[in-house]
Amino acid sequence: MRHRVAHRKLGRVTEHRIALLRNQAEALLRHERIETTVQKAKELRPFVERIITKAKRGLSDGETSLRALHARRLVLEDIPDREVVSKLFDEVAPRFAGRPGGYTRILRLGFRRGDSADVAQIELVGSEYDPTADRREGEAEPASAPASGVGRRIRAAADKLRGRKDVAAEGAAEVAEAAPKRRTPRKKASKPPDDAG
Repeated sequence: MRHRVAHRKLGRVTEHRIALLRNQAEALLRHERIETTVQKAKELRPFVERIITKAKRGLSDGETSLRALHARRLVLEDIPDREVVSKLFDEVAPRFAGRPGGYTRILRLGFRRGDSADVAQIELVGSEYDPTADRREGEAEPASAPASGVGRRIRAAADKLRGRKDVAAEGAAEVAEAAPKRRTPRKKASKPPDDAG
């Protein structure tokens, strides 16, 4: 019977499982969104939420620097990367200062192609994907980007269907220029039949 057995073993020994959770927690706090299996995401959720709660404890008293130092050292036990820990204390923990819990969200994505494992995306709440954020930070897409690949051709065809013929024509011209020239294979010269006789 499995009474009072709390966690999944994930097919790993204890040390490997803890290392996996620490690595995934570091990646989640660095990128604010990672893709993994559903079971790993469900194990990662309480692990990361405990770390964020420890970081919030360090923020609660502005006058007590010892409390903040102790919280930072507790977090450094699980996440040794100081850059990620400073991001946690400077950006992530203040974002969740008024929130009593539930700092992460798990979204199921479907099944992985190779082994049909359930795949999920775990992300920090408040860091949802914003497609216009990339354009606001940098400039628009560079026009001199290589125009090869199926994605560009599909976008050019979609623009053509939407009525943007000038964009579609430019995209098709770029694809035609970037496409490799195909040569016709040469026919092998056949030997004349030997007349032995």
